[in-house]
Amino acid sequence: MYDTPNTERTVTRNETKFSARKVQVYYGDTHAIKDVDVDIEDKTVTAFIGPSGCGKSTFLRCLNRMNDTIDVCRVEGDILLDGQDIYDKKVDPVQLRAKVGMVFQKPNPFPKSIYDNIAYGPRIHGLAKNKAELDEIVEKSLRRGAIWNEVKDRLHAPGTGLSGGQQQRLCIARAVATEPEVLLMDEPCSALDPIATSQVEELIDELRTNYSVIIVTHSMQQAARVSQKTAFFHLGNLVEFGETGQIFTNPKDERTESYITGRIG
Repeated sequence: MYDTPNTERTVTRNETKFSARKVQVYYGDTHAIKDVDVDIEDKTVTAFIGPSGCGKSTFLRCLNRMNDTIDVCRVEGDILLDGQDIYDKKVDPVQLRAKVGMVFQKPNPFPKSIYDNIAYGPRIHGLAKNKAELDEIVEKSLRRGAIWNEVKDRLHAPGTGLSGGQQQRLCIARAVATEPEVLLMDEPCSALDPIATSQVEELIDELRTNYSVIIVTHSMQQAARVSQKTAFFHLGNLVEFGETGQIFTNPKDERTESYITGRIG
């Protein structure tokens, strides 16, 4: 029913990147996330799985304060990035989002050239002193997005002219251009065909050597293929969190087992 998790990868204990304690999220009177406690490791792919509406994307959006943009949304509890409270009044959400990049469900390149899509973030954050440095950042980011060879001869063509899979890799390249430490991915392959999905999955596996990657996915097969850690959400609760192989082959909570075997979801 799903791929056997890749247990050959040795799961080593990395440093904690994000630490969340007693996190609650409310949309008006609706209690969407309840008492979430989790430590997310650096240089690791962590998958959030669970039925639609279970809270996985809502929790993901807490990690770069995207929920701040929703008037009726209220976040309580503690979320620390490298030990610093990201909801502290002194923290600038714009600077936080340079550190915690995000890739959305639907590829959303800016209506600009491929070059300007990548250069946008480094320009506004002052990461390049001159054109030569900016050129270098653009090339490096496109290489990290595994799309350089496909676009290097048409950098000034519009990013919207690329195929869906190429657009998503462009968006990943754009997200890494500001030198983030964490990459959040909300269903990054749901709009892609199987070949493009496979290319993005390979890219995710490469990216974890430099970043903490957190991916929300409806696909248990995808979670089994790309992640080392998996969190199962259900009805706003984080039911179970652990090594991906253990979650899929020997879950501790019967709700996790019911979801994985298709009885709930």
